[in-house]
Amino acid sequence: MPKGFAHGFVTLTPNVNVAYKVDGYYAPEADGGIAYDDPDVGIEWPMPLDHLILSDKDKKHPRLKDADLNFVYKEDK
Repeated sequence: MPKGFAHGFVTLTPNVNVAYKVDGYYAPEADGGIAYDDPDVGIEWPMPLDHLILSDKDKKHPRLKDADLNFVYKEDK
């Protein structure tokens, strides 16, 4: 996925480790997101939403229409 592109993870079994590769260190000042349950995005989650375990940070993300949209796609050449 392109750098800066919105992404998320959901696991369907207990006791799962998720690892992913990044190109730099975590920078809280550059962190952002959109609400996982935003009806405008329309994700059909495969489990009841009251079963999700979210970080406090992820619980506070705005809906897409209210988010600071600063993503600019730059194709690698």
